[in-house]
Amino acid sequence: MSLLNKSTLTSRDSVTNTTEPVRSSRPVTHKWLGSLSATQLVLLVSCYFFFVLNIALIAKLAGIIGKLDDVKLGFVISLPLFFIAALNIIFNIFTLFRIEKWVLIPLVAISSLLSYAMYNYGIIVDQDMLANVIETNPGEAKSYFNANMIIWFFVMGAVPAYFIMKVNVKRSSAVRDVGHKLIAITLSLLVIGAIAGLYYKDYASVGRNNAYLKKMIIPTDFLYSSFRFTQSNLLTPPKFQILGEDAVVKIDASAHKKQVMVILLGETARAANFQYAGYERDTNAFTQPLDVTYFEQMSSCGTATAVSVPCMFSRMTRQEFSKSAARNEDNLLDVVQRAGIKTVWLENDGGCKGVCSRVETIEFDPKSDHPACDGDYCKDQILLDGLDAQLANLTESHNLIVLHMVGSHGPTYYRRYPAEFAHFQPVCQRSDIQNCDASQLVNTYDNTLYYTDYIISQVIGKLNQREDLDAGVVYISDHGESLGELGFYLHGVPYLLAPKEQTQVPMLTWFSDSFIAKKKLDKHCLAEKAKYEEFSHDNLFDSLLGLLDVSTHIYQPQLDVFNSCRQGPANYSRRVATK
Repeated sequence: MSLLNKSTLTSRDSVTNTTEPVRSSRPVTHKWLGSLSATQLVLLVSCYFFFVLNIALIAKLAGIIGKLDDVKLGFVISLPLFFIAALNIIFNIFTLFRIEKWVLIPLVAISSLLSYAMYNYGIIVDQDMLANVIETNPGEAKSYFNANMIIWFFVMGAVPAYFIMKVNVKRSSAVRDVGHKLIAITLSLLVIGAIAGLYYKDYASVGRNNAYLKKMIIPTDFLYSSFRFTQSNLLTPPKFQILGEDAVVKIDASAHKKQVMVILLGETARAANFQYAGYERDTNAFTQPLDVTYFEQMSSCGTATAVSVPCMFSRMTRQEFSKSAARNEDNLLDVVQRAGIKTVWLENDGGCKGVCSRVETIEFDPKSDHPACDGDYCKDQILLDGLDAQLANLTESHNLIVLHMVGSHGPTYYRRYPAEFAHFQPVCQRSDIQNCDASQLVNTYDNTLYYTDYIISQVIGKLNQREDLDAGVVYISDHGESLGELGFYLHGVPYLLAPKEQTQVPMLTWFSDSFIAKKKLDKHCLAEKAKYEEFSHDNLFDSLLGLLDVSTHIYQPQLDVFNSCRQGPANYSRRVATK
């Protein structure tokens, strides 16, 4: 009997032991995480998005409410309920088919980076900024990485994404899961409806007077912008339009000099810090003796390179501009080249954004052993070497050379100029510029302009010493830059919301005496126009066609900055007097 009992006991122990591996083979549930239903998880993530990832929006709302004369307590309390309910609707719709983790994990990770950019720099990631991000080269992207951003991403993005990945989502039947989500959506709609019924006027007033707030909501504006960007850039069939098929250059048979026009395309230079614009510092020390003309009221087409560069070389105005349309039609360089002018683009800013796709392009490799290059960027000195090579081999009578500068590209301003051009001290040598001392940040940025002015002066000097050339120089920046004003840093704020520091850009010109005589330009007239009239990137297309003597039916003389100054000063003076 005892043997039987022993045998039976052994058998039970054996069964118990053999069942352990089966139990451990089930999905591991982290007890500290617990289990959540799909609707509970979505609601929890909605709360996280509002209270944590939308801290920039909360801070802005707090500032707005603090300035209101009459604020209802119920309205203030309703704000988080409204946003959470709205996010709850969106997330439930996007996860109807049991794909909560597939949707929420990447969305939280990406949104943490959006939150960092918005809270620290005031950057709103709309369609234009998406284009800028996608077209960013590795060296440029690398400059934005710093310890603060990595910590922010880890705490705000990686940790909650890990939580979502590991939490156990309780499931019932597919039909019941969908039903639960529909109930959650309905309840959220009821919450929003109740809030609207009680505080519609308050929401309408704040929203109407602060329309930009909708662009600050993470991730709704990002999702909308991503959809529109995909729709306009990837889903639109290309229909390329050829412009200026009749373009010809008007050649003076008696001319004995070659003509060279150099466009210096600046990067991130703002007019506010140019000495010519009244700035108290000598940021234009090198060009001051060179008889340049500075245009005091010049505005950009966009606030980011991906928009401004294609726009300024396009025949479209800022209001008309479309990136997809610009990508599928000729630009200024195409028309000029078709007219018979030798056109070359020298690239030192990571890409021409499609503008130089059909003309000769020379790109400088940051990883080369040239002393101006550091592996990520080349300083603009390298463009002078490239210009020397072009000027030494002029084979055509008419030439256009574009130098695309890295200029004042942030946030690592301190890497844009050689040590000997650190004219203003002390400087900020870090990429998380929002943590720099304000005066050091301005010093560093001003040094980039000081160096840019040197490059411009060198280009002018090289052309001025060539008596065999009719030469001209046009310098113009693509957009400006914020250095902490109104809480904004860098650039890329939607144009209607952008501060003037991002939209007001410098432009200056220089022409050799023989060029002025050949074009019959009146320098006094030009100086008056540059001082008193308002211009923009919209004027560049036709102004350069005029300067380059290109004849085509698409030329619009009313947009040519120089056109009226070819007709003598008298008419212009009368027109200014009657403005």
